[in-house]
Amino acid sequence: MEVYIVTGGAGFIGSHFIRHLMKKNKESLIINIDKLTYAGNLKNLEDIQAERNYVFIHEDISNAEAIKQIFAKFSPAYVVNFAAESHVDRSIADAVPFITTNIAGTQVLLQASLSCNIRKYVQISTDEVYGPLEPGAEPFKEDSSLKPSSPYAASKGAADLLVHSYNKTFGLPMNIIRSSNNYGTHQYSEKLIPLLIRNYRLGKPLPLYGDGTNTREWLHVKDYCRAIDMVLHEGRNGEVYNVGTGDERQNLEIAELLLALLMELSKEKRVLTKARAELIEFVEDRKGHDKRYASNWDKIKKELGWMPRLHFDEGLRETVEWYLERGLLKV
Repeated sequence: MEVYIVTGGAGFIGSHFIRHLMKKNKESLIINIDKLTYAGNLKNLEDIQAERNYVFIHEDISNAEAIKQIFAKFSPAYVVNFAAESHVDRSIADAVPFITTNIAGTQVLLQASLSCNIRKYVQISTDEVYGPLEPGAEPFKEDSSLKPSSPYAASKGAADLLVHSYNKTFGLPMNIIRSSNNYGTHQYSEKLIPLLIRNYRLGKPLPLYGDGTNTREWLHVKDYCRAIDMVLHEGRNGEVYNVGTGDERQNLEIAELLLALLMELSKEKRVLTKARAELIEFVEDRKGHDKRYASNWDKIKKELGWMPRLHFDEGLRETVEWYLERGLLKV
């Protein structure tokens, strides 16, 4: 039985990836290691808790001795590291947890992986490591230089370099995946889309940094899980893969699309132009806020045949419907 260790599997993307793996690999054993910080939620996986090929372990990836014992016990073939502190604002307020988890924790996993003769280690990274992209500039490629702006992005960039070094120095088979902004169900409410949905349901303003023109690509989490699976099993050893969509949207556009959907699906009678003035609130911009991110993802398309399947408008509607059905307003 092949063993997969997935760290951070109680979080947003990690829980979706575990579901993806379990549907495809019913005879494999999935080990979910998660510290269960504020953003981790075992309810994301409550319907598979009793499955015979799923094991949850409550542990911190920076605990070297515990991780060493887990790897020795299960001898994983594959390791996928989602575990991370990921909220930029929190990294600005206090960078220490980001250094501990994102850098030191990654090193612990790499060291443990060396002892198990694993087939592949995959580091889940972010397009934020490239830093800001000027308007009209060509999207970043995998070999673009790293110029992170926030402590969060810097910690992820440092982790990427550690992973690369373990490949070059010790021969650890690995890939690094850098994706654009993910969205979908089960996302913690500090992130843009669930935050705006929650505030709307609570009758609170929908906050947007600056003038709302910050631009991001948006990728549905299910499409991202397919990409991770392909890279894990088919990606060339030592390579970095960008994952994006080419569909760039300003935050203000996201807010207006959400308002229209929420009014439609909630049977609200307010007029969109009036609601925008009433509900969208422009707040002081975050320190070092990057204006634009965009990635060139030709590599994963050409080498592995990956393409996004879900158009943003369709995926956003599905996401809003899910949140409204469940009334998820947790802060």
